[in-house]
Amino acid sequence: MRALRLHGDRDLRLEEIDAPPPPGPGEIQLRLRAVSLNHIDVWGWRGMAFVQRQLPLVVGAEASGEVVAIGEGVTGWQVGEKATPYGARTCGICPACQAGRDNLCENVQGVAGFHIDGFAREVANVPARLLVKVPEVVSYEDAACSTVTFGTVEHMLFDNARLQPGETVLVQAAGSGIGSAAIRICKAIGCTVIATAGDDEKCEKARALGADHVVNYNEKNFSSVARRVTNKRGVDVVFEHVGAATWAPSLLSLRMGGRLVTCGSTSGVSAETNLMMLFQRQLHIFGSFGCRIENVANGVAKMAAGIRPVLDTVVPLDRFVEGLERLESRKVFGKIVVTL
Repeated sequence: MRALRLHGDRDLRLEEIDAPPPPGPGEIQLRLRAVSLNHIDVWGWRGMAFVQRQLPLVVGAEASGEVVAIGEGVTGWQVGEKATPYGARTCGICPACQAGRDNLCENVQGVAGFHIDGFAREVANVPARLLVKVPEVVSYEDAACSTVTFGTVEHMLFDNARLQPGETVLVQAAGSGIGSAAIRICKAIGCTVIATAGDDEKCEKARALGADHVVNYNEKNFSSVARRVTNKRGVDVVFEHVGAATWAPSLLSLRMGGRLVTCGSTSGVSAETNLMMLFQRQLHIFGSFGCRIENVANGVAKMAAGIRPVLDTVVPLDRFVEGLERLESRKVFGKIVVTL
């Protein structure tokens, strides 16, 4: 079967490898149909894995596919159903996993496509407990954006920030996969959305998604806009994932007792925080990484209800590197999806 394997920094090769054996007990075999790209794929491709890993490595952290075989002891699944695999190989038995907090697993083996073999291959065996069913009305391309993208947004907004209908949200980097999804998900529950982007074209696209106010952060101070829009009160929630470049003004944008939730640091990992402002204004900061499997299921359900991911580009497997280069260049708006 075909698989896309990383052999070294920026050295991706489309190769023929052995197909997996029939699924074992508790496993389901998937015929992968689509893989979506994320910054974690770019980091892995660059060699920024942060931990030791064994190469060559099949890439691809977020995907969707079709059930083609079912292992012994698996119930509730049928051949032909659509599914999306959870992106981390968790143990399933530690207290966190047993409590449904999969992203706090104490014995996680790693993230697919980053530490362990991922999903940019034609066939893979996956533990049934790490699969989420996808309704037939959801395309493989959209479903491939359900774990790292929609799951992450669901976990950030609702598990951590406790977003409520009608609140005001500042969404950073609207052109990203999670930023564009966050706009649609927030607007679906009646929130007012202030979105930021790095150029006027992306700002217009964010407005077309439903953002009530858009800010080109290269031309305007978004914290000033946020306070003006809210009559100096500040926003209820900041959806942050940019990092050092936006950290201080993101905090300044919050109302008294406001909540900032962050899952990324693409512009830098270190930033100064005004501690006096933090405690005097009683701000809440939430770190968010990955998601629970239930978040993925909720995200897929929202897709089925019509809240679809924004797709920038769809390319075949042999153009995977082209997709990575486009994502690295930050010229993307939404998700890049690779079809198999």
